[in-house]
Formats: sequence, structure tokens, C-alpha cells
Amino acid sequence: MQFTLKDYQVDAVGEVLANLRDAKDDFCRKGRRVAFSLTATTGAGKTVMAAAVLEALFEGNDDFGIEADKSATVLWFTDDPALNEQTRFRLLEAAGDRLPYSRFQVIENSFNQEKLEAGKVYFLNSQKLAKGNLLVKGEPENGTSPFEEIIARPDMRLYTMWDTLRNTIEDENLTLIVILDEAHRGMKKPSKADASEKQTIVRRLINGGNGVAPVPIVWGISATVERFNVAMGEAENRTTYAPIVVDPARVQASGLLKDDIRIDFPVKAGAFDSVLLARATRKMVESTLLWREYAEEQGSTADPVVPLMILQVPNTPSREMLLNAVATIRDEWPGLPSDAIAHVFGDRSILELGGIEVPYIRPEQVQDSTRVRVLLAKDAISTGWDCPRAELLISFRPARDETHITQLLGRMVRSPLARRIPGNDRLNAVDCLLPFFDKKTVQSVAAVLLGEKNEGEDGSGGTGGGSGRRVLVAPVDMKANAAVPDSVWELLEELPSQSLPKKAAKPIKRLTALAHALTVDKLQADAGKDAHRELFAILDGLVARHRVEVNEAMKAILAVQGETIIAGMQSNGLNAASFTEVADDRVIEEAFRSAGRAFTLELARKYADHLAGPDDAESGDDGLRDAHLQIAALALVEGAKESLEEEAKRLVTKWLTRHRVAIKDLDHDRQAVYNELISQATEPQRLDILRPKVRTEETVDADGELLPTRPLHLLSDSDGKFPVGSLNAWEIQVVDTELSRNGVIAWYRNPSRATQDALAVAYVDGKGKWRQMCPDFIFFSEGSDASVRASIVDPHGTHLADAMPKLCGLADFAETFGSEFHRIEAVAQTKDKKLRVLDLTKESVRSAIKAATDAEALYLSEFATEY
Repeated sequence: MQFTLKDYQVDAVGEVLANLRDAKDDFCRKGRRVAFSLTATTGAGKTVMAAAVLEALFEGNDDFGIEADKSATVLWFTDDPALNEQTRFRLLEAAGDRLPYSRFQVIENSFNQEKLEAGKVYFLNSQKLAKGNLLVKGEPENGTSPFEEIIARPDMRLYTMWDTLRNTIEDENLTLIVILDEAHRGMKKPSKADASEKQTIVRRLINGGNGVAPVPIVWGISATVERFNVAMGEAENRTTYAPIVVDPARVQASGLLKDDIRIDFPVKAGAFDSVLLARATRKMVESTLLWREYAEEQGSTADPVVPLMILQVPNTPSREMLLNAVATIRDEWPGLPSDAIAHVFGDRSILELGGIEVPYIRPEQVQDSTRVRVLLAKDAISTGWDCPRAELLISFRPARDETHITQLLGRMVRSPLARRIPGNDRLNAVDCLLPFFDKKTVQSVAAVLLGEKNEGEDGSGGTGGGSGRRVLVAPVDMKANAAVPDSVWELLEELPSQSLPKKAAKPIKRLTALAHALTVDKLQADAGKDAHRELFAILDGLVARHRVEVNEAMKAILAVQGETIIAGMQSNGLNAASFTEVADDRVIEEAFRSAGRAFTLELARKYADHLAGPDDAESGDDGLRDAHLQIAALALVEGAKESLEEEAKRLVTKWLTRHRVAIKDLDHDRQAVYNELISQATEPQRLDILRPKVRTEETVDADGELLPTRPLHLLSDSDGKFPVGSLNAWEIQVVDTELSRNGVIAWYRNPSRATQDALAVAYVDGKGKWRQMCPDFIFFSEGSDASVRASIVDPHGTHLADAMPKLCGLADFAETFGSEFHRIEAVAQTKDKKLRVLDLTKESVRSAIKAATDAEALYLSEFATEY
């Protein structure tokens, strides 16, 4: 894989591979045809996950315990040829060298093969299976009788597409897997009045028809797969596996999706299209500048993000509308090049608008065509398209088209750098300006974007739910408060945060990845050689320490034990005779591959080279064979793998500590690499907090009234104020109480999600899974010696199901990092409306928390005091 998979992607890929393995077993051994689905919110990286699955399916993958399936052939099926081409390109990009170009083939009308080939992915769209198409011409419509409809096949065509599918399914050496992209489409049951071919062609492919048996294995992929799941459940003689569902909260937490959707609309009724279009253009000019400044700040001026503005128009826009729109854009953006505007209208013609030519561009080409800064669109890019550099949408569609708006926004939520920009809400947002929408319709759109109401009837939906996402109406950007002293900012960056542990950490791979990163960033020359030298020494020590066990294991590998059963014809009895055969090189290599799964294949190979030494007349292939045998034997020794992994963990900790300051001086992109490596552990790891630069907040309520504000927040408006309208009454009471204390000089509303500018605490939830919480507030005060101190104050309801797990997590955090804080306190409001506090810097309180089962009882006990 060219890309490093996110945690949730690794889990999903593992589940899909397990399903494919079980499905093949069900089909080959039991004759059961299988269907299952994968659903993940738009932008979760479904194509990247699919690429990882295909690579493991065709080439095998030790991490997933999957061997290559030499019989697998894949048909990637959609109802959109443009989407197929875009998907093929992305699969090639993601898979890299392991799946070359020749493995991916688009089925065109000239396709003429007896069978699909194993180890290849074929792309087919439903239109090519439509009646009369060259691929199927000459095939009886329903496959029931060759005399039903006599149509001559095209010249030189030996096989129709239905012939190819039939022969592939019937070949015992091939296993056909159909992947339905956008799997909800084509699944709707045709009514008696409208049993059109377009509605039934996908079902016909899956369930069989035209003399073709049903497809053995079907994998449906979509952001909304309910219709697919229902259709598969109703299919005859098809086993359905439980759907694989990617948690949208994990997707949002990954940083792959933008955090905020900012919506502007006119407060009063009227024709404000040109006014908001001018505002949108100014926002786009500002966005271009902000991305350029960020690239310069990070030292990556060669490749800054080039944002795109989308102007969505009705299906039949007037020429006057288009002329006025282009004129408004050019007036507000004088430096816009004449070739920077393009369109994706269905007629594909060149538009002449106000003295400039606006060419057609294919939707899948927009992302990489950075000369295009403004894109005119109708609904061609509402589904099956995404453009991470799309930063702004202004829609001239009427208010009744809210579904089109949410569909398009659902295609625009991917982060352009595939990661969150630390501490900058402005660059983690997409803007949406709706001139023809009123407040009620905007609220309806917001509800869809946040997953609070059902999506469109076509199932294509919007963003697939916005867990962790905000929809902001008329937001204001807060920036560094001039009243906050530098000492506070410096202390914030020194405070500890915690990573989210990984349930399946791989210490050796983590070490080699860290060594590679340190070498790339020139922080430690030859770190890879250093890592292998250290690990070789451990392996040498393990061999010496367990010499007896290693020798016994070597003998066991070399001597294949067996038993022969002899049936006595005269005695009418059975006799057993044992035998021993010397293992050949294939047995040794298989055992060596197993060792590679324990020690990683890369380390096993390098250690084998180390043991064999340089090739010469004395060692040759025998030296390498002996090395492979010894490594295979060592992997069978109890505790050897664990000892090696402990050494790898120790070395990672040592190097991260040594280079901690240097890593903080790297750009955000490289820091993100190290944060990911730090997080690849089974226990929470310390992370640094990055300084926030822009915090976006709403300053008015739903009725347009100004929200209350408070001073001294790290980020503020131009008057030094920060809105607190998102806080409930007793949270505001906590803020006011803390601000009234002597010596307080600043405070920070900790982000609610575990971003790099947040103080995060790892905890174990009620189901035994690791989660992260972000305490609500950090307050800064001056001590008697003029030093700056930080205090965590976290109000949290006792009635919430996560109250006790979060308290336990905060108690563990206080036990580890308590010396770095002045106070760590958890506050709750009891039933009598009084605030009570638990001081987690006290050992007795922490012990009481760990022994408690009821949060409210804990706050009412002697371990809590009045706040």
C-alpha cells in the first residue's frame, strides 16, 4: 500500500478479508452463495480500504494472516462509467507497485474473453449490459430459450458478456467476487407499472439470469447500504453476513474529514444571489491566501493547497444568470486567470460568457486540474465524486433542492491534506452560501449534515452523519488574545496529552517505521541500521540463552513424523507403523515464513543475511538455508517473540525521548507521522499539545441575539471576548467561579474532540474499549512566585453512562501527570442543584473513584466537597 491505513480502516479491511475467506469456504465446500456489505461515511476512504483488500487478496498479507487466493477474480460494478474510471485510478494510486496497471482492466464494448482471469480486477458499468449493447447483443433477453429472440451477434464476437460470466462462475478454478460500488443504486424493487431494465439489471447480475447462475460472492460498498442489505436478504439461496459498519466518530476523529460546515444565508427575503456570490468570492480569495501562508509557514511552498469554489446552478440556468455570475466573480477577484473557470454541464460544450470561454471538464479531473478555481455545476457532481480541495459551495438552486445541497456537500468534506490542520478551525472547514434558502430550510440542511434526519430517498445521502462535526451559521473566527501573556502559551505547549492506544500494536514494525522517519528527517543518520543492530543483538542473545530449545525445534522442523495404518487381511485388524522423513527446503521455507509473521518478514530476512554472512564458497546457499532454519526454530521458542518486542518498545521510547524537542520543530505533516507512531502502543502515550491559532465559534443564537461572552480566553474576538453560548448554565457558573479566583490570568475551552490542540485523556469505556475524553476547561493562574500554573476543571453530568469510566480515566491521568498541574478537579451538579467537586490530586480520592460504581453517590460522599 502507498498509504498508511487509519485504525478504523485496518479494522474494516480485516473484517472484509475474513468475510471473503469465509464466503469462499461457504461457496466451494457448501455451495452457499454469499453477500455482505461495507458502509462508511462519505470521505472515509472506501477506495483505499478496497485497494488494501485487493492487494491482500491477490498477494497475501501477513499482518492480516491472509495467503494469496490464486483463484480470485473481481468484477467492480457500478452504474457510472466515469466513476469506474476514477475508482480504477485511485486503486492504482493506493496499491502502488504491488498491483500493477495490468491487473486493472475496464471492460469496453470490444471485450471478448471466454472467462475472466484470476488475479485481475475488471470494471463494468450497468449500461454495457443493457439490451442491444455490443457486449450482450445476440444473447436471449431472459436466457430461457435460444429461440426466444434471435439477434445476430456482432462480427468476430465469440462470447457475450453473459457467456464470459457463465464460464467464469462454472470454472472450479476461479472464484468470482462482484464488488458493487454505490451499492444502494439499482437495488430498488421494480414496480409492476415500471419494471424497466435500468431498475433490474443489477439484480439480474447478482441473482442470475440470461442462463447465468447467481454470482458466488457479492460485496456491496456504499455510505448507505440499507437497500442493498434488504435486497440481499430477500434473494433466494443466498447467505448474508452481518454488515460491516465503520463508526463515523472514528472517521471524524481521524482528521480525514473537515470538522466544520459554515453556512451563510440571507436573514431577510430577497434576491441576494449577487451579494452572497461576491461574499463567496472574497472568501475564496481569503482561503487561497490562508493556504499559501500555511504552506510557507510549514516550509512546503512547492505544493500548497489550491482551493476550489463551486457555483451550483439550477438544471436550466438562464444565460443572464451565468453572465452575471461570471461578471461578479471577476469583479471581486481581479487576478483570476481567464482559464480558471470551467463547467461540468451535461452538454459538454464550451460556454462563451462575458468575453471568456468556459470549457467543459470531466468531474474526475477537477481535483488534479488546479488551474480551475471556479467550477460551474448542476448535479453532475452530487454523487460518486469528491474533491478534497473544494473549499466553498455557493448554490443558486432554490430552497426546495436541499437534498442536492446535502448530497454535494457530502462530496466536499474530505480534508485536502488527508489530515486535520492543528489548531486552525478556518482551514478545517467548508463554506456553504445559500442565497435562496431561509432559516427553516438551512436548519433542515444542517440536520441532515449532522445525521439528525434521514437522507434523500435515492439513498445517496449527504455526509452520512456528522459525528463530531459542527454546522455553524454565521460563525466568527477567534484568534490569539493579546491580553494573554506568552508564558501561558508556552505552558500550554508543555502540558501532557494522551494518545488512543491500539489494540493490535506491532512493536517491531513500529520501530522500523520510526527509524525510517528519523532518517528521512535527518534526525538520526542510519537509524535503520541502528535498529537492526540492536535487534540482532537481542536475537543473538535469545539463540544463546535458548540453545537447547532452538536445537530441539530445528530437529522437529527437519524431521517430519508420520504414521502408516496397515489393514491385516488375515488378522482382520489394523496395525500402525510410524515413519520419519527428512524435510526438504520447501518445509524449511514455510517454517521461515511463519517466523516472518512472528518477527516481521523484513527483520527475519535481514537477520538471516546477518547470520549467513557474505556469500562465499564456504557458505553459499547452505549458509542461508541454515540461517532460515535457525530463525524458524527460534520463533517456536516460548517467549522469544515477546522478548524481542519488549526490546523494540524500549528502543522506540528511548529514541522518541531523545528527539522529542527536534520533532516539535518539524512541520505539521511530519509531526503527524510521529504522533501516529507514538500512538501505536497498547497503552496510552504522552503527546504534546500544539498551540491553537484560529477557533471558530457562533456569536448569535437561533433568533439572532448575541450570545454571552467572557474575557481572558486564549482565543478571542477583536474585543478580547469569547462566546460561551454553547455552555449550559452550570458550566458557565464554573467558568465564572474560576475567573473570579485570585491570580487567574487566562483560560482555555478545551476542544471537544481529541485534536492536536486539545488536552486528551485516554480511558476504558464500559465495554472495555479505549476511548478519549477532553476535559472541558484549563485555567491558568499565577502563583506566589510569579510562576504560571495550569489547572484542569471538568464539569460532567453524573447521569451520563460514561461518567464513571471518564472519572477513572481522569484519575489515572492525575496519578501519572498530577505533578504538572496545580489542580485537577471533576465537578458535577447534584439533584439539589449544588455543585460538588472531586480533587483528583489526592490519592484517597483517586482510590475512591476506582472502587466506586455510582458517580452520583461518589459526589455525595465524604470524598467530594462543595465547589
